[in-house]
Amino acid sequence: MTIFEDVAALIKSNITDAKVMVTDLTGTQDHLGITVASDAFLGKMLFQQHKMIMDILAPRLKQDIHAVQIKTMTLAQASEQNIFN
Repeated sequence: MTIFEDVAALIKSNITDAKVMVTDLTGTQDHLGITVASDAFLGKMLFQQHKMIMDILAPRLKQDIHAVQIKTMTLAQASEQNIFN
């Protein structure tokens, strides 16, 4: 399993309805772009959404991930923006 698949699986195991896209921002596989859509974000402020993801990733950030760029949205927002289609 690649780091991208592993990170996506980790997020999906904690947020069951999550749609996740993980990309390599620098070619080194330790700076990741992570896009997550989930209705778990409904009613939450952006920093709360990002904290949810950071809390999930905390152990990996101590190991093999140096930096993340996070984009979060609800499933409806992802559908409107045609993100995961």
